[in-house]
Amino acid sequence: MALGDILSNTIPGTSITVGGLIWALIVLIVGYIVVVSFLAIFKRSLSKIGLPPLVAGVLTRLVSVILYLALVLAAASAAGFNTGSVVLGLSAVIGLILGFGLQDTINNLAAGVWIAVTRPFDKGDLVEVGGYLGTIKDVGILSTIIIRPNNEVVLLPNKSVWGSPIVNYTRNPTRRITLDVGVAYGTDLDKAVKIALEAVKNVDGVLEDPAPQVVITELADSSVNLQVRVWVKKEDYGRVKPEIIKAIYNAFNEAGIEIPYPQLDVHIRDMPDKQNQ
Repeated sequence: MALGDILSNTIPGTSITVGGLIWALIVLIVGYIVVVSFLAIFKRSLSKIGLPPLVAGVLTRLVSVILYLALVLAAASAAGFNTGSVVLGLSAVIGLILGFGLQDTINNLAAGVWIAVTRPFDKGDLVEVGGYLGTIKDVGILSTIIIRPNNEVVLLPNKSVWGSPIVNYTRNPTRRITLDVGVAYGTDLDKAVKIALEAVKNVDGVLEDPAPQVVITELADSSVNLQVRVWVKKEDYGRVKPEIIKAIYNAFNEAGIEIPYPQLDVHIRDMPDKQNQ
């Protein structure tokens, strides 16, 4: 049998010829290589123009979805399928998805685009969103991945991220550490403020500008409360805070300044004997 006859034979049960199937496989293989190469170049180009990795990742994923879909349609056309009917079929499927209440997929996709455009955070930022505190690992097409301090992985739908208040702890280069500490009633407050201020100034990592502050904030039930406010570089926050606590504790101990614990005074009064009434 001639090669032409073999290629023109149809696959049993279908209208696809052997030649069409081979041609479709060639289109898939070559197209896959082209798409992968293009995406690699596209990603490098986004990095060269200075786009953050977060934005580049989202755009690359969107482009890859479009290109792979086009590749599948091209292979289907090479195999002899009517791609017009395929497109209509995809439209019908999308209509069914929307009709059955899965609009969340579209909402998450749109939210992912907005997150990439507005950039409320970047990869590696420490954020609090949707009630979760953690480091941004990645933003996908449909969800955002957060790594919590205990190494738990949280996948938040993009629409939940976009619709929630976002606190970014590492966007700015510096952060303020605020520490409340109480001293006993009767303490010389000017002395306590001075000692606390000198203690925190000597902690490595505390910035001179803005200058540290110690202010009196409250006359509480069991103590007079002071608030210590110091500024540090964002990367030093976790290291400096416990050092500040230790420095104030040691300084107050050396100066004989009492850090009280909550107390409750109970007064017992003698009740008259009912029998003597």
